[in-house]
Amino acid sequence: MKILVTGGLGFIGSHTVVELLENNYEVIIVDNLYNSKIDVLDKIKKITGKETKFYQDDVCNKMALEKIFKENKIDSVIHFAGYKAVGESCSKPLMYYHNNLMSTINLLEVMKENNVKNFIFSSSATIYGNPGTSKYVEEMGRGKTTNPYGTTKSMIEQILEDLYNSDNEWSISILRYFNPIGAHSSGLIGESPNGIPNNLMPYILKVASKQLEVLNVFGNDYPTPDGTGVRDYIHVVDLAKGHVSALNKIVKSGAGVYVYNLGSGKGVSVLELVNTFERVNGVKVNYRIADRRPGDLAEYYADPSKALKELGWKTEKTVEDMCRDSWNFMKNNINE
Repeated sequence: MKILVTGGLGFIGSHTVVELLENNYEVIIVDNLYNSKIDVLDKIKKITGKETKFYQDDVCNKMALEKIFKENKIDSVIHFAGYKAVGESCSKPLMYYHNNLMSTINLLEVMKENNVKNFIFSSSATIYGNPGTSKYVEEMGRGKTTNPYGTTKSMIEQILEDLYNSDNEWSISILRYFNPIGAHSSGLIGESPNGIPNNLMPYILKVASKQLEVLNVFGNDYPTPDGTGVRDYIHVVDLAKGHVSALNKIVKSGAGVYVYNLGSGKGVSVLELVNTFERVNGVKVNYRIADRRPGDLAEYYADPSKALKELGWKTEKTVEDMCRDSWNFMKNNINE
């Protein structure tokens, strides 16, 4: 079975490609290298011993997609490609709406033209908005999102539901991620964002490796055990395995729209993550307390029971594993 993976050289995409190859799927990658590196292709081969077909194209380019579908008999699509920085989305909303919506619409149109109707979408817990509770359950549905990035994810979920309602042959899995961190145990692939990181773990890594001086911890007066924000962190390898489980589900179960939280179900505070990182790796992380950021929630975490019940999937790796694997990747790639 041939799987097209958009954004397949990115952080989550590359780990998912590894899991697909190790489960004997054929993989075709399309990536424009906007926030990824071409050498990840060789690293995937080094980890798996398998080749993947690669197209350096933008999913917003419909003609490029038509060529890919013409040249390959694709069975299913996993869609990661998209801009993903919350802060940047607030300063450049039109860029985010154009890229994330148009790329998805183009992709779905070309899939429909080629009668390919198995689709897995990389969504986000941000679609819940601020539901007034810490535990997020799929049945809550989409709330009022707090930034354009989250709004694009929510809008795409709506597009997918409308598409299915118009054509019941589609088999769609919507995966709502919580906070992916960690790296492959080989140390070959991991999260390597361009510029100053937007997310906590890449920032911890930059400070621990002395590329940045200090980590800003935004707020220590939240109603949480240590006053810092609490989030649900998931190891990227567990997350990647969730995509394989979701793919198996839509292939076997057939048409429908299936929605799953992919998270650990446990909350970890900012300082807890920093302290665990220091303890596991024997490295100091300088931090300072800064003002709260507008829109940040005190605490949220997944209820992952639906994914366990329907996909047979649950997280296996610990916060210690996430910290250890992240640092191992940084040490192996610090000069890149």
